[in-house]
Amino acid sequence: MQLLRDFAYVRSGDKGDVVSVGVIARTPQDYPVLLASLTPERVKALFGDWVQGDVETYPMDNIEAVVVIMRRALGGGATRTLRLDQTGKAMGNGLLRLPAVLPPAGSEAA
Repeated sequence: MQLLRDFAYVRSGDKGDVVSVGVIARTPQDYPVLLASLTPERVKALFGDWVQGDVETYPMDNIEAVVVIMRRALGGGATRTLRLDQTGKAMGNGLLRLPAVLPPAGSEAA
């Protein structure tokens, strides 16, 4: 099984109880994998009860990246949570564990 880390890099951060993760394709050919893999439902399932709010994804076709926003995802905020090392950076790296969805052969990015 291939994971998202095989196809992407991440840059992430947090503000309050919101995590934002930029998931950037390693190559232009990897971008369709990001689009197929990064759905709000799959991201929420990966983190389970850690993400209490909505998950939103925003494709950025011009730079072959997807922005993932996770609300109510830090147990009250990075400075308030009792979770160990629970910041946007940790969750961004955790997102790379998401199993990749390989689009059908011949698919192209939107």
